[in-house]
Amino acid sequence: MTTRQTPVATPAGSSPRGFDAIRQRILWNRLITIVEEQARTLIRAAFSAAAREAEDLSAGVFDIEGRMLAQAVTGTPGHVNTMAASVGHFLERFPVHEMAPGDIFITNDPWKGTGHLFDFTVVTPAFLGSKLVGLFACTTHVVDVGGRQAGPDANEVYEEGLRIPICRMARQGEIDELLLAILRANVRDPVQVIGDLLALAACNDSACRQLAIMLDEYGLEDLRATGDFILSASRAAMLDAIRAVPAGTYRHEMRIDGYDEPIDLALALEIGPDGARLDFAGSSPQSRFGINVPLCYTAAYASFGLKCAIAPEVPNNAGSLGLIDVTAPPGSITNALEPAAVTARHVVGQMLPDLVFGCLHQALSASVPAEGTPLWLLVVSGAENLADGRQGRFGLTSFHNGGTGARPGADGLSATSFPSGIRSVSVEVVESLSPLLFVQKALLPDSAGAGRWRGGLGQILQIRHRQGLPFRFAAMLDRVVNPPRGRDGGQAGRAGRVRVGEQALKSMGAHQIPAGADLIIETPGGGGLGDPRQRDRDAVAADLAAGYISPACAESLYGFAAQPVASQPHGNPAA
Repeated sequence: MTTRQTPVATPAGSSPRGFDAIRQRILWNRLITIVEEQARTLIRAAFSAAAREAEDLSAGVFDIEGRMLAQAVTGTPGHVNTMAASVGHFLERFPVHEMAPGDIFITNDPWKGTGHLFDFTVVTPAFLGSKLVGLFACTTHVVDVGGRQAGPDANEVYEEGLRIPICRMARQGEIDELLLAILRANVRDPVQVIGDLLALAACNDSACRQLAIMLDEYGLEDLRATGDFILSASRAAMLDAIRAVPAGTYRHEMRIDGYDEPIDLALALEIGPDGARLDFAGSSPQSRFGINVPLCYTAAYASFGLKCAIAPEVPNNAGSLGLIDVTAPPGSITNALEPAAVTARHVVGQMLPDLVFGCLHQALSASVPAEGTPLWLLVVSGAENLADGRQGRFGLTSFHNGGTGARPGADGLSATSFPSGIRSVSVEVVESLSPLLFVQKALLPDSAGAGRWRGGLGQILQIRHRQGLPFRFAAMLDRVVNPPRGRDGGQAGRAGRVRVGEQALKSMGAHQIPAGADLIIETPGGGGLGDPRQRDRDAVAADLAAGYISPACAESLYGFAAQPVASQPHGNPAA
């Protein structure tokens, strides 16, 4: 998720003018620097590959009322926008008058945090002397929370792992060792998990120190004036962007694979003079498996989809997000109620921006991309033979993505995560952290949806255990039965596939990969945009030369019969 480094123009009478306005913009940039350094501190200190390599995290600064003022550019919408709402829950449990210097608060409650147990949110009050001046919050994904291990197979959240209510992680600088002992006793890799939690605390602590330095440098007692300026400017700019969309109610539907039966998603997007309302009434009821989405995660990705389509340069904070109202029927797949299982909530939740784009296409047809692929996770665990002759265990969450949908005026991005924005983890890192060996990792020819602008390509991953042992793969994958759809005459991307040899595996659920066997994952391609026959001839020739499309595809889909340049199938390194 990106954000501008300066607020947009401010309406008359709502914020400072002249020199004071310039000063507030300088303070805004300083806050962005602080929260970005907050995120970078987390990355440097984190133990898990999810945070350190993939940047599956968020960081931000809040005023003492719990309003998010600024977020780090580094991070994911699912973490940032759920974190924006979660700080309010922390303040309900621990009002500001109960906070003291050195306090740290924590939770992984799916309904008050990020939507599943694997993400921990940590909140730290920031003081200037003895005065509370703000709050810093951060989130990251940990490798294990106990329970059944990662996967969508549970029927209740109680099976999915340890749930920590909003509580103190530290009181006036003293870490709660009992809390850490409970965590150590309930997770399979306590070194990584505790290391990541301490990294969360460390990055907030660093940000608190930097904020105190900033306030002292500019002679400020608190963030009130700066916060009001940021939020009012952001709100005004977001309202302008919403009003630029033709008023009305737009509806769109999508069918996705689900766990044991298809899931239908429905959205009514209402654009009005005072904001936007997104209503998911008509979506399927919540599942008995762990693909359910708490409303906080639904709101996070739905608001992100709207904002990145109509106001990508408006800062993402309480001012801009406050104009977007997201609702869904209680007990539906997009508003799952406790104690629903929710580990794989990303599979459904990350489809929601495409649903928003489908609505906006009716109002702004030239401004939205075709459908793409949600995050494809490589969640693996098992035994490994150690150098000293003992047998140990490994566990790893890694990210390897499909193609995004074609964009107006541009092709989709290959092997790239959207809307999560999570980076792919390199082969070398995965192999250094586990006994896994990548036999193959390459872009998949002919996987992109054809169009005037084609979708992004998927990729093929072939993975084996170096020591020939069996291992566990937790599949939480979609777009296998229902591939990403094209738009305006563009074709669908190629559906994903997961297999051992030629034996197809279910795209949802835990699999034991037999000893000596290779796990093969083929991620989906993004949908195309526009009539393929209108694609630029040089672009078709370039795709042929790069091996992205076959001669047969070039001729049948694009009407391009020129002699293709020699290429090696499956030989293009994935992005």
